[in-house]
This record gives sequence, structure tokens and C-alpha cells, in this order.
Amino acid sequence: MKDKPIIELRDISKTFGDQQVLRGIDLDIYENEFLTLLGPSGCGKTTILRIIGGFEEPDSGKVLFNGINIAKLPPYKREVNTVFQKYALFPFLNVYDNVAFGLRLKGMTDEIIDKKVSQMLSMVGLSGYENRDVSRLSGGQQQRVAIARALINEPKVLLLDEPLGALDAKLRKDMQIELKKIQKEVGITFVFVTHDQEEALSMSDTIVVLNDGVIQQIGTPIDIYNEPEKRFVAEFIGESNIISGNMIQDCLVRFDDIDWECVDKGFRPNEEIEVVLRPEDMDVVPLDKAKLHGKIVSKVFMGVHYEYFVETKYRDYKVHTTENYQVGSEIGLTIDPYDIQVMHLS
Repeated sequence: MKDKPIIELRDISKTFGDQQVLRGIDLDIYENEFLTLLGPSGCGKTTILRIIGGFEEPDSGKVLFNGINIAKLPPYKREVNTVFQKYALFPFLNVYDNVAFGLRLKGMTDEIIDKKVSQMLSMVGLSGYENRDVSRLSGGQQQRVAIARALINEPKVLLLDEPLGALDAKLRKDMQIELKKIQKEVGITFVFVTHDQEEALSMSDTIVVLNDGVIQQIGTPIDIYNEPEKRFVAEFIGESNIISGNMIQDCLVRFDDIDWECVDKGFRPNEEIEVVLRPEDMDVVPLDKAKLHGKIVSKVFMGVHYEYFVETKYRDYKVHTTENYQVGSEIGLTIDPYDIQVMHLS
């Protein structure tokens, strides 16, 4: 069982003009958790972050921090700090002075500031950069300065608003690893906003999937990927073949005129459902051992696997495998019961 949440959002709603961007959001965020708000542009994830940080006030609902409603508290009185996508570094200050800025506002002595800045720059891998002009740093280095400046004030929660968005692909992957490492080292709660599913899956303890101002699903990366509860989640996270079918009974589903064993239970007999099949979970087997027969109509080499479109009697399936087949080849397909994900109709 998890401890009591450090942040609780209760029935949070927010409207800008005539557009409602949040619709009754309820969310618990726990101590030392790396939680990611994931969804397409305009889904409300950044608005949630800004409400937690105090940059926006909800139209209704409560923002509880350790049980105290802080919905009307200004940002500087909250025990949270924010790292923005554009970092907002002070261009007229060097690396050391950017990181030390908050401590100087608090009136700390030079000795304490020097010690804390040195520790923080070491943590983010920027020792020796103290006197460097921030405009001469790379995007990844600037991001590390912004993180160090936020963390040095010892917030209980760090908010990160798409901080990797301006980085190139390789640096993004490197910084994903670094951010997770930093979060574990400092041992505080990170709330991370992104529209990038790969970032969310690789970094998070908990993912909150949003769409149109509503939470679609909350879970671990494995749960979100392997057990999507709604069609939107299945389509937004990874790639999927989504098929209409009927749940004949517990652990038996029918789609494409074939009965398939599965592990799902709790559906009504013969309930109309949707089945999610990940392309990597469809196994290519000899034709005499297959439940589905099809012809490869196209293929794309993806680096670590091939992506095939396979035309069967019923539909086209997307299939991923490391085996190299020729377009036009006849292949057989089967699916392990554990890889068939059954969802209620959205």
C-alpha cells in the first residue's frame, strides 16, 4: 500500500474562455514518485502542472499539499519548483550565479552557497562549468543548469514542463536516463509533462494518460502498455491492431470468426468488446500451425525489426518480427493467450 499522497487534486476544473480544458480531475501524487502527465497537445497536462505550481488557479476543486489546500497560494509560497521547456536561465549570469540565485534571495552566506552550488553542479555533471556563460552551453547543459537551479532550493516536488522538447533525439535519450538518475539521487517527487510516449514509458513510475481534459488511465508503464483500458490509450501508447469482437465467456474471445483463448475475465457472456493486439505479439509460424493465414503486402526495415502489413481473409494486420520475409510471401500467424488484450467498448 502506498503512503499518503504528497499532492491530491480533487475535482479540479478549468476553463479558458469558452473552452473547458480540465473536467473534474482527481489525482494522487506520492512522495519520491516519478509521475508523468502524458497526452496530445491541448489535453490539459500543462494546465495541471501550472495549477500545482501556482501559475494558474482552478475554477473549482482543491489542490492539497500534505493535506492543506494551497489552491490560492502564490507560487513562491509553495514547496515546489518548476523547470520550463525553455529553461528561463538568466543570460546575464554565469552557471554558478544562475544556480546560486535562489539561495542569495534567501540570504544564505557565501560559504553555504558555495558548498551547495558545488554539490549540485557535481550531481548534474557540470563541475568545472561554474564560470561558463550560459549562452555558450549546449541545450542539454542548459537543461542541467535549470534543473540544478530548481533543486538547490530543496523543493518537495519538482515540476518539469516538457524539458526535453528542444533537444535532438540522441540527447533526449541521454537526458531521460540522467533525469531518472537525478530523481532517484535527490529522492523527491518529479511531475513530468510530455506528449512523447517513449519518454513516459522509459522514465516513469506512474503514467497519467489524459485526453480532452479527462484522465483516461493511471498506471505503471507496464500496465499502461500491456493493459490499456480504453481505445484512446491503446492507440496513443505504442502501435496496435484494434479489432471488434465478442467475449464468449471468461478466457474465450471471438474475433475474425475465430475463437481465441485469452486470460481476461469479468465480461458478460457474448459482450461486444475490442481486442488489442500489439504488432510484436503476433507470432509468425508455419502455415500448418497457424490460426490465421495471410500475405505480406508491404514491409519496412525499422533497424531492430521489420514492420509488415499482412493481408488476411478478414483485415490487414501490422506485424513486427526480426525475420526477413519477401513481399508477397504467404505466412501463418498465431497469438499467445497472454498477448490478447480485451477491452470494454469505449
